[in-house]
Amino acid sequence: MNDTDLCYLSGVQLRRLYERRELSPVDVAEAVLRRIEALNPKINAFVAVSPERALAEAHAAEAAFAGAEPPPLAGIPGSLKDLTATRGIRTTRGSLLTADWIPDFDAPLAERLRDAGMVLLGKTNTPEMGWKGDSGNRVVGPTHNPWRHGRTSGGSSGGAAAAVVAGMGVLAQGTDGAGSIRIPAGFSGAFGFKPSWGRIPQHPASVVEALSHAGPITRTVGDAVLMLEVMAGPDARDRTSMPADPLALDEIEAGVDGLRVAWSPDLGYAAVDAQVVETAQAAAGRFADLGCTIEEAHPAGDDPWHLVHILWSTAFAAFFRDQFNQIADRLDPGLRTVVEEGFKFRGTDVAGAYLERNAYYHQWRKFYENYDLLLTPTLPITAFAAGDDHPGSIAGRATTYLSWTAFTYPVNLTGLPAASVPCGRVDGLPVGLQIIGGWRQDLTVLRAARAFEQLAPWGHERPPL
Repeated sequence: MNDTDLCYLSGVQLRRLYERRELSPVDVAEAVLRRIEALNPKINAFVAVSPERALAEAHAAEAAFAGAEPPPLAGIPGSLKDLTATRGIRTTRGSLLTADWIPDFDAPLAERLRDAGMVLLGKTNTPEMGWKGDSGNRVVGPTHNPWRHGRTSGGSSGGAAAAVVAGMGVLAQGTDGAGSIRIPAGFSGAFGFKPSWGRIPQHPASVVEALSHAGPITRTVGDAVLMLEVMAGPDARDRTSMPADPLALDEIEAGVDGLRVAWSPDLGYAAVDAQVVETAQAAAGRFADLGCTIEEAHPAGDDPWHLVHILWSTAFAAFFRDQFNQIADRLDPGLRTVVEEGFKFRGTDVAGAYLERNAYYHQWRKFYENYDLLLTPTLPITAFAAGDDHPGSIAGRATTYLSWTAFTYPVNLTGLPAASVPCGRVDGLPVGLQIIGGWRQDLTVLRAARAFEQLAPWGHERPPL
């Protein structure tokens, strides 16, 4: 098996081969590190690479498989997003203000993945503090889409998605405040899962704690489940974290026969590229082949972008408030504008946004009294230019920093589980189908994603690198 083939094995496959002693975790780690060395200068997915640690952990995994019970992710190569504190590894958070930060502690995610045996390859690129849907920043520049150099891989977990799609790691951790797992998964052709809010603890808290989720970005649904089994569950360092129902890999194989599925091409308000809608709609229609009843519908209500803008901009304004005048020129110009917008709102505006958010959630809750799942395009367009803050316009409608992510940010406001699955390409660039579940219905979303993966598999696809 050559290096490329080794690098595109799934975590589930690696685990099986390790158990049979047919493959060495050290050989796999070395192959992936060679691939990172060859490809990362072009793609810029990794901000920091940790080869010594990766090889030490691979050797430990090899020894573990010679024993009785190796940990669940033993020997599987993966990465952490550069927003996630990682002891002893440079964690820039995409910001000139923290470009040289080396944490002396691990975030709960980092602890759990380490203890589960994941071989840590390094840290993946993100925009400054995760503020936008592209992964460009002033520390290392933008991440490029593995399918086409010069196009964005999305954000804010763009480095994570680009890494797994390019075969530079099997597992990747992302965070998602307005779509930051699903956006890069959709643009890059990966599987991305945003669990229910609170399912996976985060510490330190996101700037936009009330909207932020953590979750996996992988090439397959099964690999995402491997990560979820490890990452989920409460932690006292995150007061919002909740107990998680145990999740086993075989549970996602139950299928979706008999489920009631809604399809919405625009949620009633979104501007969308016609070819993207056509591709996603064809994919949604295949849920009938899986035994679902499907019809066009969406939750009532107008575009909630104004709520996201208030909560997002005021959170960043509060984060930088005490030092803004001293550090404004060191911030990403686009982020600086968002902070300045946040300063314009009053406390009653923020409180009002939370009240509206609650009412908005109940519109979705009532919708799920009649449906088990909602399908939409993940994104309204294919990948725009790498490094741009947003596409500028969609179908003739002007966009701002996150207003263009009209299908993803509603699911952050509601805290519901959602996934993006690859469902085709337009002009050679990936298109994603978003699968949204009801309250705490993470397993239903994963079952649907797995059923679609079996019907229209994508794991064999490799970008032309």
